[in-house]
Amino acid sequence: MSSVLGTYARKPISFIKGKGSYLYTEKGDKYLDFVQGIGTNILGHCHQHLVNTIQDQSKKLWHVSNAFVIQEQEKLAKRLSDNTFADFVCFQNSGTEATEASIKIARKYFHKIGKPEKNRIITFEGAFHGRTLAALFAANNPKHIEGFGPKVDGFDQVPFADHEAVKKAINKNTAAIMLETIMGEGGVKVVPDFCIKGLRELCDEYNILLILDEVQCAYRTGNFFAFEKSGIIPDIVPIAKGIGGGFPMGACLVTKKVSAGMTAGTHGSTFGGNPLAMAVGNAVLDILFEKDFFKKVKTKGEYFDQGLNKIKNKYPKIIEEIRGYGLMKGLKISADTIKFIDKLIENKMLTVKASENVVRLFPPLIISNKELDESLHKIEIVCKEMS
Repeated sequence: MSSVLGTYARKPISFIKGKGSYLYTEKGDKYLDFVQGIGTNILGHCHQHLVNTIQDQSKKLWHVSNAFVIQEQEKLAKRLSDNTFADFVCFQNSGTEATEASIKIARKYFHKIGKPEKNRIITFEGAFHGRTLAALFAANNPKHIEGFGPKVDGFDQVPFADHEAVKKAINKNTAAIMLETIMGEGGVKVVPDFCIKGLRELCDEYNILLILDEVQCAYRTGNFFAFEKSGIIPDIVPIAKGIGGGFPMGACLVTKKVSAGMTAGTHGSTFGGNPLAMAVGNAVLDILFEKDFFKKVKTKGEYFDQGLNKIKNKYPKIIEEIRGYGLMKGLKISADTIKFIDKLIENKMLTVKASENVVRLFPPLIISNKELDESLHKIEIVCKEMS
């Protein structure tokens, strides 16, 4: 019997090492890993530059208080702000903490400008924003909130993709609209560009803020952020997962205007922004900022998409839809999703499920076309077996 609290339905497999796109068991079995820590190991397992960075930084400094200037943190914040919409960055340890920071920043902004009544946030059905209490009730998924009452107030939920419902939900107390640019847990559902543009226009019209949760999709789609192709500028963006390449890290990016209320003492984190995490975050950017890196991600994403669509067209009774873009993909399965995932495991490939009968595919950004071909071959084998 395990002494670990039973909050996870784990597969009976244990890995002792990983390299690139692969994981290895103690028996030496090799698995193609398209879970990658649920989208966190964007440079694969044990990327040499990250390994060297951790080794070097661990010999110098792991942790100091945010009561002092942390050089690695200053460097990473500047690189993020120089290359994104943001003016400031608030570092956390996880995605749910970044989401919480987003909620606080939005409410504090309106308090600062003398409108404390504007403290409610519009969210969407099917969303997932993390596991803390506020994040749970922001998403308001019945299976996630059961037993965790009383309800954390301050959120008004509307149906996904219902622009009119959003407009009707806006009132004098609305502070922000918060949504995932690509809903990860919700089934790898991409919010269309015209919808994001429409939400930006609503926010401007009613003087409210736009929060785009990119905890799962940042860095993964062939752009720095998934929202970039819509051509809009959000006010607040929480990110995490891939930004540390597998090392625990989160951040909240914010414009100068909206940061006005966040003065000394309004927010904090003991471990957020520690030197070791920041060194790794900078190492990830070293790779991402290499010439044409994101262009290559887009090309690989298109190659993968073509291969998946060939399989879908061959087995339309198994694969109903290909979702996502870049190297964040989802297969909407008409058959039993758990059985599909288990059969992939039998074929030595790891994936993870999402809502709406979707199987998520999160290959590392450094994956080769040969490895993508291997994954396509395994997926086709399973489709054939289940036909």
